[in-house]
Amino acid sequence: MFSSEFFELLKQILASWQVIAVTVALVLYIYIVNYVSRSYHSPKVKKERVSKPKKAAPAPAVKEGDFDEEESGGSSESSNEELGLEEA
Repeated sequence: MFSSEFFELLKQILASWQVIAVTVALVLYIYIVNYVSRSYHSPKVKKERVSKPKKAAPAPAVKEGDFDEEESGGSSESSNEELGLEEA
């Protein structure tokens, strides 16, 4: 289909110094662009953060009927019994 003259012409074009120089220049350009992009987007070492202490939870609100007997003047024996404690 193709003549031998076409293959000779193609061989001369690909072997010319202009085509070789442009090919080498493109390869170097792509290599440099990839190198620079990798250096800007390199994974950075993450330092461990020192976590801030969490704020203490607010104390629960005391309802009117939830007073201990000690606060209202009761004896400590009844509060120990409620908690299941024995006096020594």
